[in-house]
Amino acid sequence: MKKSTFNTLLVGGGFLLGTAGIKLLTSVPVKNACVQGIACGMRIKNGYQDMVEQAKAEVDDMVAEATYLTQSEAAADKAAE
Repeated sequence: MKKSTFNTLLVGGGFLLGTAGIKLLTSVPVKNACVQGIACGMRIKNGYQDMVEQAKAEVDDMVAEATYLTQSEAAADKAAE
């Protein structure tokens, strides 16, 4: 087979495959599946954000407690002088 014929067949095959892909992607079942996938991703993202917020709150509590301890130790050292 000549190279030009082969290239023409490849271009034609690509065109047909692209057309079939567009038809497939615009079908109702595929759209519904995509919507379900996006919704699942959004639920996962929200769950992750909740975990991050809880972790931030715990870190803030630990920092506040450490600050209090540091200040009380400084006050005790000042009183001892």
